[in-house]
Amino acid sequence: MSEKLSIEDVDVSGKKILMRVDFNVPLEDGKVNDDTRIRAALPTIEVLLSRGAKLVLASHLGRPEGEYKTELKMDPVASRLTEILGKTVKKLDQVAGPDVSSAVAGLGEGDILILENLRFEKGEEKNDPDFARQLAEPFDLFVNDAFGTAHRAHASTAGVADYIPAVAGLLMKKEIEELTRALENPQRPLTAILGGAKVSDKINVIRRFLNLADNLLVGGGMANTFLAAEGSQLGASFYEKDLLGEAGALLAESKESRCNLVLPIDLAVTRELKPGGYSEVMTPDQIDGDWKAVDIGPETAAIFCGYLEESAMIIWNGPLGVFEVPPFDSGTELIAQAVADSNAYSVVGGGDLVAALSALGLTRDISFISTGGGATLEFWEGRELPGITALQDK
Repeated sequence: MSEKLSIEDVDVSGKKILMRVDFNVPLEDGKVNDDTRIRAALPTIEVLLSRGAKLVLASHLGRPEGEYKTELKMDPVASRLTEILGKTVKKLDQVAGPDVSSAVAGLGEGDILILENLRFEKGEEKNDPDFARQLAEPFDLFVNDAFGTAHRAHASTAGVADYIPAVAGLLMKKEIEELTRALENPQRPLTAILGGAKVSDKINVIRRFLNLADNLLVGGGMANTFLAAEGSQLGASFYEKDLLGEAGALLAESKESRCNLVLPIDLAVTRELKPGGYSEVMTPDQIDGDWKAVDIGPETAAIFCGYLEESAMIIWNGPLGVFEVPPFDSGTELIAQAVADSNAYSVVGGGDLVAALSALGLTRDISFISTGGGATLEFWEGRELPGITALQDK
């Protein structure tokens, strides 16, 4: 990937800057419940303000799908950012148009505003050129710091770059550098861990890692599809019946590849998926009737940990069981602790997994946590991400 210009490469003093952030945060009782994504953008915000930029932030919140929804207004986000920065962040009730242009024209150096929810506008997700032009019109420069939306070709992630110069924020720059490093210059042995429910979400990532990694450890619901492709019956376990052929092809490819593909040899199974539910440990060929696999078993966890101990670099996406329903979180917890304890350089992505690591208090022990979900996966697949492609090359 060609190197992209960032805010470190341009003069921002006195410039009117539109900055795309990913402030799609959870709300509860009209307040921000988790400000992790807001804090992730702070380095870029603080640098721009300290260098005399006139800064306007833009984000989506939830899925209003082009409709105005009171419960998805950006006011709680503006309030939380005001508290964090210790300076007033005024919120506009529009996204584009004369009122926004007038407010931007009135900004002094070091001032900051935030626009209303971008997705209240029908033109945002359609990447409508007229809407993108209106959005860009009051500004001198576009800064994209929203890696989590970089895989979307929306007006505020890609379209505005047709009308004003576009550069990366510090978070976007760091994401590109770290994820590229994992793909282009990995330390070896490189172990990739893939979890989550579905093979269908990750076919291309699996294929990429079969060509790149030394070890690929597979857990979660997606492991069930591979086990079924090998002939295990799996009782009432979830797996993707329509992907058995694809899973079989990937297993065959793994035998030809440099990569050691490792599937679970034992699984935690239950008849009733509920907190504190009764479970047993079975091998994949023992599961029948209404038993369903919901986590990796202890022997599998021990094998996975052995590979992690010997790794120089670890890449991980997706939990290895139904983490949100204890006790079916123990596989993910054991592997998370092993990754945290290892001397390997570790890169973790995906909202569910990051939430799990956060709940375990292990995020500080991970070398790099990506803010992207789908964006991280598509980057690892080797796809071009519209939000990155739109940035100017160095």
